[in-house]
Amino acid sequence: MIKKLSQMETKVNEHMRGGAGSVQVLELMGKNDVKHCRMFSKLTIKPGCSIGKHEHVNETEYYWILEGEGIVTESDGDKLVKAGDLVITGGGASHAIRNDGDKDLVFLALIILD
Repeated sequence: MIKKLSQMETKVNEHMRGGAGSVQVLELMGKNDVKHCRMFSKLTIKPGCSIGKHEHVNETEYYWILEGEGIVTESDGDKLVKAGDLVITGGGASHAIRNDGDKDLVFLALIILD
């Protein structure tokens, strides 16, 4: 199976999870298209925008950073992430991510149900 870009839906989420500004979400696969997966998308966070703090219970979320830099907030503080880094959040833990830079922050987001 090959899914063409033209078959994928792009959405803009305002104040995603209580964050600042908007986040562009390219839905690679819908939550009903993949078993055991709630999200498989490419997200773009513009400078000054963010995804607010949220937790992952009975699921694990992976952010694979593709472009730019961002700040991930976890229970033990803020951490700089950049292209190539993988953020893993599950087991009831919470996180947030923001773009304090001057370039877009682009990453794949995958949420697997536990």
